[in-house]
Formats: sequence, structure tokens, C-alpha cells
Amino acid sequence: MSQQTPDTVFEDWQGNEALAEEMIPLLGKLYRQYNVVTSMFGRSLINQSVIGILKHHRFVKKVEGTELSVRDTFPLIKAMSELGLGPAHVDIGKLAVAFKNDGNGDPKAFLEKELSDIVGKHDSSRGNGEPKDVVLYGFGRIGRLLARILIEKAGGGNLLRLRAIVVRGRGDLAADLEKRASLLRRDSVHGPFAGSIAADTENSTLIANGNVIKVIYANSPSEIDYTDYGIDNALVVDNTGVWRDEDGLSQHLNCNGVAKVLLTAPGKGNVKNIVFGINHGDIADDDRIVSAASCTTNAIVPVLKALNDQYGIEHGHVETVHAYTNDQNLIDNYHKGDRRGRSAPLNMVLTETGAAKAVAKALPELSGKLTGNAIRVPTPNVSMAILNLNLHRECNAEELNDYLRRMALHSPMQKQIDYVDSAEVVSSDFVGNRHAGIVDAKATIADGKNVVLYVWYDNEFGYSCQVVRILQHMSNVRFLSFP
Repeated sequence: MSQQTPDTVFEDWQGNEALAEEMIPLLGKLYRQYNVVTSMFGRSLINQSVIGILKHHRFVKKVEGTELSVRDTFPLIKAMSELGLGPAHVDIGKLAVAFKNDGNGDPKAFLEKELSDIVGKHDSSRGNGEPKDVVLYGFGRIGRLLARILIEKAGGGNLLRLRAIVVRGRGDLAADLEKRASLLRRDSVHGPFAGSIAADTENSTLIANGNVIKVIYANSPSEIDYTDYGIDNALVVDNTGVWRDEDGLSQHLNCNGVAKVLLTAPGKGNVKNIVFGINHGDIADDDRIVSAASCTTNAIVPVLKALNDQYGIEHGHVETVHAYTNDQNLIDNYHKGDRRGRSAPLNMVLTETGAAKAVAKALPELSGKLTGNAIRVPTPNVSMAILNLNLHRECNAEELNDYLRRMALHSPMQKQIDYVDSAEVVSSDFVGNRHAGIVDAKATIADGKNVVLYVWYDNEFGYSCQVVRILQHMSNVRFLSFP
């Protein structure tokens, strides 16, 4: 290989920037016109900046060991835009690696073979499902992040339409609406909203990137008739956590215009607790109330399933190092929970977690095998689960990490499990990560049958992405995935 000069390195970078700029309208066309959702080894290419696209290409080198540049992917993206594709999720990165290794030099011919099931199927894209109305009941941390994700996805065949949010009225409703808009627009943890938000106080609506969202003020579900707002057959996402059992959540079903309810907290009684990617197939067509379980359960269950499938889990302990939440006090004050009344920004707070027991609701084969505790720590977001496990058979750290890397990149759980292999990452590096959990390979310990895994997770955004995946499943949104 010839030695590059600083000038040639910079010229090469500028050429890559130019190609990435050309990619953006093509990716947008695939998304909005053809309902084709593109990604790079699981990382979305939709609405990415030039730098974002280049970073996603660099990511491939880190996890797959294969150098991939926009010069490799651009010809494939350009050819895809000309094939009249039907709706699908397409991983451009994986296709580009396969094309480099096995391609015949003709991107169009390669894609016609690899994507044969959707080539020329654009006319049938409307058969992907009917648009589904979504209502967010409660507009706190999770509610606002769900709104951001739903608005982001509204332009490309997601078929979930955010029609309304329900909140309690607080005095001057016009001023209240402006504050709701401001909280959606600005976020101290997740940054500014990607787009434009306007508050229409006369009609009590928020207009976000062209999405008109009715703000309904009510103190209980019984006060609402959604059909009065043109909303029908809706999915209601209860973000309040006030009701967690079938009786309480059924209040939503008694409202005109509501078809089903999804709870963003662990469900009690007969309510099914669903971790998408693991047991979402348990949702029956006639299930009208479903729980998305907890953020911690979503983070650990995919990794536990991967380990149990490959090595078998004898028993173990889950310790959660969790960011503090709105449930805790800023300064010492009364709280009904043990220790949670002490100042959250000033203390590590030992508390209980039901996540270990909740694993059995998604993975019955692990029933009674896990214990758990939690430590709330003075950070506002991103948590860590430490899995201390005894396996049925022995392994070493290198073998275990390689297996989990493959699960993160090539298994049906690739949207749930992420993988990082760096000795420099810290919690803030995972803000906005869309996976349920991220395996920290550098921290893995394996000694025969005893292993310790460290799993990061954005307990707000990553969990919200899991909730949206359940919503898509409940609304019968189905996409073919390639490769």
C-alpha cells in the first residue's frame, strides 16, 4: 500500500463527504416513497447527517473487522432507488460486505438477486397495513420520547400516527400547552427535538414536523370520548404507571375509540409482560391489554436468552446500577419506599428491583434461577446491569464475547443486543442508543462456568424504542428484512 500524504488523506475525506451528501436524498426517497428502511449493521441511516453516515460506515470496521466506505455502499443505494422496491428493512452494510466478497461487479444484478422478493413490488406497498391511531396517556419522560420516535418515523410507512396526548389540566391551559411544547422541544438529556414544534392554543394542538397532535386535558379515562376528536380504533399507551393490572387499565378500553392498551411499566396479574424480540409472538390478536415490562427487564432478557440458548444458565444474580428517576426526591423528604426519600443527586441508593423475577415472564425456563437488587446512582440517564451467572458449561471471555458479538450483528435479536469493545466508553456514550442493552466486551469476566457480564442500557430512549416495536407489532405492521 502506498504511503498517503496529509493532502491525499484530506482529499479522500472530502470525496467521502461528497458521496455521503449524494446518499441523503436517495435514502430519503427509499424511505418516504418506497417505505424502505435502511440501516448499517443495525444502525439507522434515516435522517442522518453526512457525518452520521460516515461514522456508521466506520462502525463496521470496529465490529465486523471489514473496512467499508461510502464508495462501497453508494452504488448499491443508487441501484436500490431505481428498482421500485416494496416495503422492507434493508441492511445496506451487510449487503455491501457481501457484495465486496461475492459480488459480480454489477450492483443492480446483485440486488435483483438479493432483494428479489421486493424488487418491482412498489405498487403493493399499501398492502403493508392500515394506519393506526396512537394516543399517549401521560406525557412524562417516556411519553415525550415516544412522541419523538413516532414523529420521526411518521414519514416512511411506519403506519403509526400519533393523534393525541392526554394530560391533566394545570390552570391556564394555553400556558400549559406552551410548556408541553417546550418540554418536547428541549431535553436536558437527549438534546433538542429534530425539527419544528408549534403550539396552537386555540385548537389545543401541537404541530410537530407536520404532525397535528391533539392535547386532551382529562383527570381520568372516563372523561374522554376519542371519537369526538376523529380518533378511532386507537392504541393507547399508558405512561403514567398509575394502573398496572387488567381492572385499572380496562378503564381505557371503556372509552369510545380505543382498541388496545399498552402499559410502559411491568404489568400485574394476568397482563402479559412483553420484551420485543423475545416473546412478542405471545401477543394474540385478541389481547387488548399488554405490558412492555420494565427498562431493566428489556435490557437483560435478550442477553440472558442468548446465553441460555448457547451455554445454559444454572443460576445467577442481577445487580442493576440505575440512573435516578422522577420517583426519587431531589433533597431528603418523605417517600413511601425504603431509602428512596434520600436525595437522589447526592447519594447512591440501594433499593429493590423486580427485574430478576420478571425475567421468568418472558423466559419461563429461567423461573426461580435469578435474584436481583438495584443501586440508584447520581446520573440522570443510562444504567448498567451486572449479570453474575453460573452456566451449565465452561467458556472463556474471548469465546463468550465473540458469540455475543455475532448475536448483536447477525441474530434475530440484533435490535435488542448491541456490542461495544472499547476500554474508554462511559455511561454518557450510550445516551440515545436504540438497543435494549449493550454488552461491554472489555468488562466481560469468564472463569469456567462462572461469568460476569456488564450490560449498558439507555433506560429512557432504548426502552422507548422497544415500546414502539411492540406498537408496530400490535398494529400488524410487518416488514421483510434483508439480508
